Amino acid sequence: MFDKSTWIRLPRNVVVGHGALDDLGDAVGELYLSGTPLIVTSPSPNQIVGDRVREQLSGAETVIVAEAGFEQVQNVIDAAREVDAGYLVGLGGGKPIDTAKMASDELDVGFVSVPTAASHDGIVSGRGSIPEGDTRHSVAAEPPLAVVADTDVIADAPWELTTAGCADIISNYTAVADWQLARRLKGVEYSEYGGALARMTAEMLVDNADLIRPGLEESAWIVVKALVSSGVAMSIAGSSRPASGAEHLFSHQLDRIAPGRALHGHQVGVGSIMTAYLHDGPDGLWQDIRAALESLDAPTTAADLGLSDDELLEALTTAHEIRDRYTVLGDGITEKAAREVAETTGVI
Repeated sequence: MFDKSTWIRLPRNVVVGHGALDDLGDAVGELYLSGTPLIVTSPSPNQIVGDRVREQLSGAETVIVAEAGFEQVQNVIDAAREVDAGYLVGLGGGKPIDTAKMASDELDVGFVSVPTAASHDGIVSGRGSIPEGDTRHSVAAEPPLAVVADTDVIADAPWELTTAGCADIISNYTAVADWQLARRLKGVEYSEYGGALARMTAEMLVDNADLIRPGLEESAWIVVKALVSSGVAMSIAGSSRPASGAEHLFSHQLDRIAPGRALHGHQVGVGSIMTAYLHDGPDGLWQDIRAALESLDAPTTAADLGLSDDELLEALTTAHEIRDRYTVLGDGITEKAAREVAETTGVI
């Protein structure tokens, strides 16, 4: 029996497809937002499509985010207050979108997501990921009121960003498995709908990995659709659980041990190979995950991530320390066990 209400916050408008960027003005207009729009972007997206966005948002101001971090979030907050911004538009990849998302949450104003790369599921989710020193923080925030994803623009993004987004989605397999394990062993609240939707997005990417190729707009559409579904799954769950398990703890620990070596999505992809092995054993799902990542030209080994074997093993054996979230890693695994996992799966 339920003893409390549950709020599920979802985008009101999701516009995906060829030329979708030209529908931005209409998508925002239907939200009845008021005040000055503040576009939060980084140099490359601003140069490529910044003018197209500004043409559709009357009186828009722009702030350029050079790096990701809490200092940049504060800079955006200050800029928004200076122009009395009514809402923020995150234009670009993970850096400007997460920055705009967190700033809009602090300011209590609307947020519109305009991704130019399919590099992560943060384009729709209610969480922001911000680095600080040698670690990375995942912070709750409001999901966007609207998402406008132009598959023509996204198809032209660097291929490694797309493969990182694919790997991030594929890792939902192990995230959901960890969530189910935590429900069984620790009584963690579980959403059947959120879990099923998250797993379905991973299956979509694994089943279609051979169709996803550089420069193809059809590929961009598949990936964006999966990223949107993953973000919605998190909103339904009211948690990042559907898309974040032991593989994400592993990635966050790599950010401390070897910062800047690889993209987040690529790190969680490799982490998912190993944690899938821990869930299912030598004949389990890890082989399908690895095969899909290989088909996408995404990293599958420590060397692919620019890591030494020792760095990877250190991250795997200490990942459980990152946060109080029960996963297949439990209270930690030994170096001997970690080495066996990594060697058996071909990660080292």
